[in-house]
Amino acid sequence: MRKTWISAGLACLAAATIAGHAAGQAWPAKPVRVVVTFPPGGSSDVVARQIAPLLAEKLGQSFVVDNKPGAGATIGGAEVARAAPDGYTLMLSNTAPISLSPFMLDPMPYDPVKSFTHVAYIGSVPNVFVVHPSVPAKTLSEFVAWAKQQKGPINYGSGGIGSIGHIVGELFKAQAGIELAHVGYRGSGPMHNDLLGGTILFAIDTLPQNVQYQKSGKLKLLAVTSDKRNAMAPEVPTVGESGYPKLVADNFFGISGPAGMPRPVVDALNKAAQAALADPRLTKSLEDFGIAPGRMSPEEFTAFVQQQVSAWGPAVKASGAKLN
Repeated sequence: MRKTWISAGLACLAAATIAGHAAGQAWPAKPVRVVVTFPPGGSSDVVARQIAPLLAEKLGQSFVVDNKPGAGATIGGAEVARAAPDGYTLMLSNTAPISLSPFMLDPMPYDPVKSFTHVAYIGSVPNVFVVHPSVPAKTLSEFVAWAKQQKGPINYGSGGIGSIGHIVGELFKAQAGIELAHVGYRGSGPMHNDLLGGTILFAIDTLPQNVQYQKSGKLKLLAVTSDKRNAMAPEVPTVGESGYPKLVADNFFGISGPAGMPRPVVDALNKAAQAALADPRLTKSLEDFGIAPGRMSPEEFTAFVQQQVSAWGPAVKASGAKLN
């Protein structure tokens, strides 16, 4: 009997030791999932797939990209907000699920600041006003003049309901005093098909994937939503130069996780992201895609997100945009 109790005790001790060791393992001890809140092929997806291999290289574990689009990017955002804060579920955070879409739902599916741990900033990319070549306008002011001559509202496309293109379009409509009707697509791919084919004549989309169409003459770019001209298309004026300085609206990218992530995990992930952003391979690929890379501490990124939410939340509500 005594041997039985000793054996049982030793077994329990061994199990406890193993469990304690597992619990104390350095993060990451298994693959990390990175949720992208848009379909494959868009700018968020591209950024995630560019940075994931370098994070894996720095941290010694796979970073697996998982596309979870829908509901203005809030489906993926809500999934991450609900996840265990252990560092194994992250989000390629961006303007839509953080600064825009939550304010189009009642009740809000999550708090853009308090529901997440905002770990690392990656960079930003401007949007662009783009039209089919049949539209007789070379500038934004010429487009507004043309739009006012039309009998009904002009359909404009974006990468989805709740996207930054959607909100900028609603703000533009109000500021320019023109009639526009939003057509939200499931990503930029199907939107471009309709724009190139002339089904819609106007869209607001991230700059990079439209530059090739400008060069080939298949589309015309009227203005970028940044405060400075972009090196990818230096001939395209800014919204400020075009008379609409309140439409400056870059789309940011970062890495966020559920609220309450352990500080050692946050620090390790931020350090890896900073190292990745210092790697010429990543900076060149981001810049080639029109993205201006940047680095921030977790505190700086959290403050940046708070500023974005404070700026865009009221604008979204004022636009009247809703997610059904």
